[in-house]
Amino acid sequence: MSNVRLRDDFVAVKVPATSANLGPGFDSMGLALDLWDEVSVHATTGVTSVVVEGEGAGNVELGEDNLVVRALRLALDRVGAPQVGVRMRCTNRIPHSRGLGSSASAIVAGVTLARALIGDANVLGRQEILEIGSQMEGHPDNVAPAVFGGATVSWMNEETSEVGSVRLTPPDGISPVAFIPDFELRTAAARAALPATVPHGDASFNVARGALLAAVLSGNAQASGGADLHCLLMEATRDRLHQEQRRAAMEPSLALVDWLRGAGFAAVVSGAGPTVLSLEPVGADIRRDAGAAGWRVVPMGVAPQGVQITRGSLSKVEF
Repeated sequence: MSNVRLRDDFVAVKVPATSANLGPGFDSMGLALDLWDEVSVHATTGVTSVVVEGEGAGNVELGEDNLVVRALRLALDRVGAPQVGVRMRCTNRIPHSRGLGSSASAIVAGVTLARALIGDANVLGRQEILEIGSQMEGHPDNVAPAVFGGATVSWMNEETSEVGSVRLTPPDGISPVAFIPDFELRTAAARAALPATVPHGDASFNVARGALLAAVLSGNAQASGGADLHCLLMEATRDRLHQEQRRAAMEPSLALVDWLRGAGFAAVVSGAGPTVLSLEPVGADIRRDAGAAGWRVVPMGVAPQGVQITRGSLSKVEF
């Protein structure tokens, strides 16, 4: 692709927040949420500059080390397109270091901005965006729903490094509500709490619940005994591999999960935490009590689409 050139010089994208793991689906299952970051880029001949509004303002890099810029440059290199100066503006609504996929969304935004600047519908399609994003992120569980929308089950072949994903369309009863705390938890710190090995019984338990959750999120689950969506979700979101093991790192989050599940809601830790996600709507009393305890309660809904180009010649092109 040595002849790839940049056709557009002012482009913009929007990319959704995501929740990963969803209980038993550690490093594999994800859900796109209806909360969006927006990023625009002017290609220039000058020095790269970044303006950030909203989440992360004052805390993220504003030059070449910015994660969106790094992803943009990697994608341009990958397809042999020329590098340019970048004048970028980020309007961020996805909280950082809260388990809502902010880093994956930034990476997906950057790679998609490269597609938009190139302006060729045949360059950097969604599968390529998934591959580059997963390479940067290290795993595809947040990247895939940011790319494809809906719910996703994703994997990375450890021998070939090939990445794949299956998109699912959740039933209408899946209506996520996020409980966002005022404290952060770095993904690396959350992962450091996990054991190197797990008992066979726990692995078997999670395989069964993960398979059930995929079936439920496909919208085609038909349960024996007439179990309804709520009952299936309560069973499908049980976990023995990672949530309890990280209790010491985010005790308030696990206490909230326990409280919500005790009240009859299918709640999980969102990604690496510390945000908690209920996959079902919650009542006004739950919102009130959680808010009084310091949690920001945000009904989000499922984002049916992944990253979108909103300005540029490809903004009207489905991909």
